[in-house]
Amino acid sequence: MKLIGAGLARTATTTQMVALEQLGLGRCYHMRDLLADLDRGVPLWEAARDGHPDWPAIFDGYATTVDWPSAFYYRELMEAYPDAKVLLSVRDGDSWERSMRETVYAMYYGDSAMTHLLRAQYHLDPLWRRYMDVTRSISFEDNGPYAGSHHDRDALIGAAERWNAEVQATVPADRLLVWQPRDGWEPLCDFLDVPVPDEPLPHVNDTAGFKQMLNGGAIASLSNWWERQAAQA
Repeated sequence: MKLIGAGLARTATTTQMVALEQLGLGRCYHMRDLLADLDRGVPLWEAARDGHPDWPAIFDGYATTVDWPSAFYYRELMEAYPDAKVLLSVRDGDSWERSMRETVYAMYYGDSAMTHLLRAQYHLDPLWRRYMDVTRSISFEDNGPYAGSHHDRDALIGAAERWNAEVQATVPADRLLVWQPRDGWEPLCDFLDVPVPDEPLPHVNDTAGFKQMLNGGAIASLSNWWERQAAQA
């Protein structure tokens, strides 16, 4: 493991994933990788939540990791991979809160179409229920960074600020880069000791894609459930 992302979700983590792979560091583990293989990933992350992580199994084939759920475990990953550097991605609080409210928050709470589709999937798909439970427990419940503050705008922004401050207080300065996409390639490449690419830094605005991916998955799951019900009728 060469780099551990400690930034919260909705801090351009998809941009980071694309950029890190473009730099030739190898595959980057992202929430999308977990969603792509829930059968394999959910039991591993449940074990991590319960205090029995198998990091080599989770990150087999990957050289970097960003986004949730791995960012929640940045301290444990720093110990498991003592040579890995830590990237803290940050974002303006107001824009981060709006993005968070439309996407990750809406997976669990609120009154959007996505919320209701995923809620229905939660009741019909046991594996999806386990995924939602494990990610919610390290986000909005238990010791998650947003626990007790996620329904209030200012409190949610405050939770993000506390997380960022905690990471900066925890990670040794020579092992940490605080970064956002507008900083460009240079500080990231200098931190990783790799050449600066000739291509512009990728900018992946994935809010629409996030919703499309989850809505599409929920609709497909509900359709499969309905087909099974019809076949049994």
